[in-house]
Amino acid sequence: MLGCCLLGAALAAAATPAHAEQDEVQFFRTISITPDAPVHDAVCFFCSVHVDGNVMGDIVVFFGNVRLNGKAHHDVVSFFGRVTAADNSSIGGDLVSFFGGIRLGEDVSIGRDMVCMFGTVHAPSSTRVNGDRTSIPGLLLSLPLLVLLLVVAVIAHEFRAYRRRRLLPGVYPFPPGR
Repeated sequence: MLGCCLLGAALAAAATPAHAEQDEVQFFRTISITPDAPVHDAVCFFCSVHVDGNVMGDIVVFFGNVRLNGKAHHDVVSFFGRVTAADNSSIGGDLVSFFGGIRLGEDVSIGRDMVCMFGTVHAPSSTRVNGDRTSIPGLLLSLPLLVLLLVVAVIAHEFRAYRRRRLLPGVYPFPPGR
């Protein structure tokens, strides 16, 4: 047992620490990228990324927004937030938005695919997408949930009516028509 512990300690001491040059990772704090301070990757949890310069790698945002006024050389991915690209901005890879919207300005260039799942896309005709454009509106998700909610409401209403009839038999004769 001691040998296993010593071996584990030796392997842990010999491991090289993870190191990322020029990456920005934030929790609950907005990342602002200026033209004089480019970053490689920008990852944000519960915050937003504002780009006024260059991002050499990817932009990934969870529960926040992406505002692009410059260049993202790889992918831009947003979960539960809006992606906004100003006029003449460019994205070198894919643009993906889940449960959020995409709003693009004039002459925006997207290197590969643009995907918007359960959100809206506002893009002028001057937008260039070099891959596929895929958009599944949020209404597609809302309709089955609305039907399910309606079924639950009808069941709850009928159950409550049944209980009222059982509690007050003189007021509500059961079965009806007697």
